[in-house]
Amino acid sequence: MKPFVVCVIYLCCVILLVNAKEIHDVSHTASPYRDQGRPQFHLRPPQNWINDPNGPLYYKGVYHLFYQYNPYGSLFNQTIVWAHSASYDLVNWIHLKHALVPSKPFDMKSCWSGSATILPGNYPVILYTGLNINSQQVQNLAMPKNLSDPFLQEWVKYHGNPLMTPPPGVDPDDFRDPTTAWRGRDGIWRVVVGGLRNKIGVAILYKSKNFIHWSLHHAPLYSGNENAGIWECPDFFPVSVNGREGIENSENGTNLKYVLKVSFIFNTNDYYMIGSYDADKEKFVPDKIGLTGTHPDLRYDYGKFYASKSFYDSGKKRRILWGWINESDSSANDIKKGWAGIQSIPRQVYHSPTGTQLLQWPVKEIESLRDTHVTYTGKIVKSKSLFEVKGITASQADIDISFKMPKLDDAEIFNPKWNDPELLCRTKPATVSGQNGPFGLLLMASQDLTEHTAVFFRVFKNNQQFVVLMCSDQRRSSHTQEVDRTIYGAFIHMDHKDEMISLRSLVDHSVIESFGAEGRACITARVYPQFSSGKEAHVYAFNNGSADLFVSTLNAWSMKKSKGN
Repeated sequence: MKPFVVCVIYLCCVILLVNAKEIHDVSHTASPYRDQGRPQFHLRPPQNWINDPNGPLYYKGVYHLFYQYNPYGSLFNQTIVWAHSASYDLVNWIHLKHALVPSKPFDMKSCWSGSATILPGNYPVILYTGLNINSQQVQNLAMPKNLSDPFLQEWVKYHGNPLMTPPPGVDPDDFRDPTTAWRGRDGIWRVVVGGLRNKIGVAILYKSKNFIHWSLHHAPLYSGNENAGIWECPDFFPVSVNGREGIENSENGTNLKYVLKVSFIFNTNDYYMIGSYDADKEKFVPDKIGLTGTHPDLRYDYGKFYASKSFYDSGKKRRILWGWINESDSSANDIKKGWAGIQSIPRQVYHSPTGTQLLQWPVKEIESLRDTHVTYTGKIVKSKSLFEVKGITASQADIDISFKMPKLDDAEIFNPKWNDPELLCRTKPATVSGQNGPFGLLLMASQDLTEHTAVFFRVFKNNQQFVVLMCSDQRRSSHTQEVDRTIYGAFIHMDHKDEMISLRSLVDHSVIESFGAEGRACITARVYPQFSSGKEAHVYAFNNGSADLFVSTLNAWSMKKSKGN
């Protein structure tokens, strides 16, 4: 092809992407509430309700994220479509026309969550749940109309849909959210669908030779405990035990572990297990029993983070995770704003060196938004004192602080009866002084500190290890009584050789994503202080412990607005 023709095609695609921002169902009327708390570098479309991330994929140099979207307003409505956004860098987004909308008997009432799979020959396809004309949940297939289009703007539903219908013992409204499929050494495809059978959550397994005709396997990939409710939005993927590099879903080999994650609707939390996959028996075998929907289970995020979806980024050989962050504000205010829900910052996820959990960290590309920078090194924070981090835009910031761990002998004794970190955060909040902590950050704070969100650590010793309590306390985040002001908590287990503990918080107006100990624990919060503008926000580092605290480094940046917000 001649260079001139290539340039013309490229320019046409760019123009099409730019114009695609204007493709929306409902015009948005200007409102004084519209920008109140609106994030500036988290992905969301200009208006209306969004929820679950769907079908993330990387295709011909372009990242794609689909997500559940209500084209008619800012509250959940069962008539949901697949909205579609594309990006070259996971930071700046273009909102394209909707990929899937209800139109056929097999999805006439809604196009619900699902996943994307890359078939051999770099051929992307989507499996999704349709709410059919009889309000039954069925699994459907969609394919791109034009493979030469890197933006995948048009999708065609397979004429033979549905591919899967509720199996025996599963109610028609308890069968949804297919995973990314994987292919075994035998060349046969597998996929898991979330369900509920006899009050037990199940990862229902299907197999196919051609990705069209699917047969129900005689047993689930894994089953949960009774009365925990349906397993929504399952995810199943391999991880390397030897580093941070991601693994494609169909890859077989040694030095792999497998992750099974499910979403529990009764408490809107995501839980996961690490284990092995017995391909001969078609069984997931966890290292530790879990998925009960209770505190001992592992979670991606101990705050507001649900219906998460991961994918393998073949461009940079990593696994990337997204989660839906819903509002904590009232429905009345969501209507006034004209929008509700955001997607989390995409996170790279990988197996921890200890083998006991996954670690998460914001993708490197988010650092391209860093602007004004301030730094502190070797600072002592006296007992029961704080200092303001000045020189940045505190309502739109990336803050990374490292504290020196106390001597093990100086730490408080951990009581083994403390098995609920959220409860411990409530009984030992930021205002209650201890030997080593609480210490951390006061974010989205008013100057008089009557409004603030405290994200902090409290250090205990447990034999020859540290147990660190990480808390995100929203109880003073706002004067208004309309918002949810929950306190979240997580335990971080650290070795006695660990000398430092870090806290990184991405602050974006009404959302605070915090990563403790380099991603060993993550807590996301929604906050709605009653500032008249974000310029009134402040950020402070504090130490309310009885011992002085050494801050090794503190780096903070103002963050620029990303494109597409």
